[in-house]
Amino acid sequence: MGKDETLVRERTEQLLDEHPPTTTDRGEFWGAQYDLGLAWVQFPKGLGGLGLAPRLQRMVNEELARAKAPNNFARNGIGTGMAAPVIMAFASDELKQRLLRPMFTCEEIWCQLFSEPGAGSDVAGLAARAARDGDEWVVNGQKVWTTLAHLSKWGLLLARSDPQQPKHKGMTYFIVDMKGPGVDVRPLRQMTGEAEFNEVYFTDARIPESMRLGDEGDGWRVAIATLMNERTAIGSASVGSRGGGMIALPLNAWKARNGATDPVQRDRLMQLWVEAEVVRLTGLRAAQKRAAGTPGPEESTIKLMTSELNKKATNLAVDLLGPEGVLYSSYEMTRPESIGGPRAENIQSAFLRARANTIEGGTSEIMRNILAERVLGLPGDVRVDKDVPWVDVPRS
Repeated sequence: MGKDETLVRERTEQLLDEHPPTTTDRGEFWGAQYDLGLAWVQFPKGLGGLGLAPRLQRMVNEELARAKAPNNFARNGIGTGMAAPVIMAFASDELKQRLLRPMFTCEEIWCQLFSEPGAGSDVAGLAARAARDGDEWVVNGQKVWTTLAHLSKWGLLLARSDPQQPKHKGMTYFIVDMKGPGVDVRPLRQMTGEAEFNEVYFTDARIPESMRLGDEGDGWRVAIATLMNERTAIGSASVGSRGGGMIALPLNAWKARNGATDPVQRDRLMQLWVEAEVVRLTGLRAAQKRAAGTPGPEESTIKLMTSELNKKATNLAVDLLGPEGVLYSSYEMTRPESIGGPRAENIQSAFLRARANTIEGGTSEIMRNILAERVLGLPGDVRVDKDVPWVDVPRS
């Protein structure tokens, strides 16, 4: 074991010894983890890291999982998985010091403000406007499908700052105070009954120039980095134990019925088991490539495969329930405190929620286009608006 591995192991043991997970408040535990440099080991010292190779974070995560330590991803995954790397790459030192620790401790929740009613899969077609006014930006427009916006202190906002430029240009990227004047968060009730998503309206909301990430007009580049971080986070989450994750739902339903005798259902279950193993092993390969500094197309592949697998796995789980599968405990509207919500382990709820997996974070159609064009080298879709000023592009 090298000195870096030894340091990480010693710090992890210190964290668990001084802050036993079963008796320590989770916020206190996450704060101690950050202060010991075990939040993101690849980040600099003093910013939640140790300046080491990112592959060593997996060692930390595995040890903490074995100790049943609290995991902050469900509570603030958009912050820790997407915002943190973008802040490290594009923010000032002052912002890094201000934002990273309360993000990791979940004192400040984060959301992402990209999609709009007229710009979902085609994010670059967004219309929310950011106009410069001295040392501030004035934002007007609407965002939609914003996960956990009702809990969030900060949002990652992409807005159009120059409508005379083509749609992939003329956008600027900001961090916006979700509790500030001119920001209105409204619930979007899902078919599960939960309102995990929200729509957000900006009416003359003001953002200081100091909260801009990247150069003015260079928002698309920062947005792409954010989306890649999202797919990396999804890929990292897919590296679990064999038989874990969404495949556990139909597997447990099968076991609860002492192994159904229907050979067709058995074949469906075994096929999904194989697919789940392919996703898990692809996730391992992706993690190894990230650790070596050569990330590949696995991230987009995992996003696509995981989304489709979740739908098929929950379909089978509901089928295995028989007539009970059509029953649902309650459609009462709730505002979840974490990604996935309190009903995530309920088979019927998981079945309904899995419909969103193929839309959020990039639709399955978009993932297929990315893999076809950028990995397989197939001809791209016809894009007649690529070089046309955004203001001249017809919109419904």
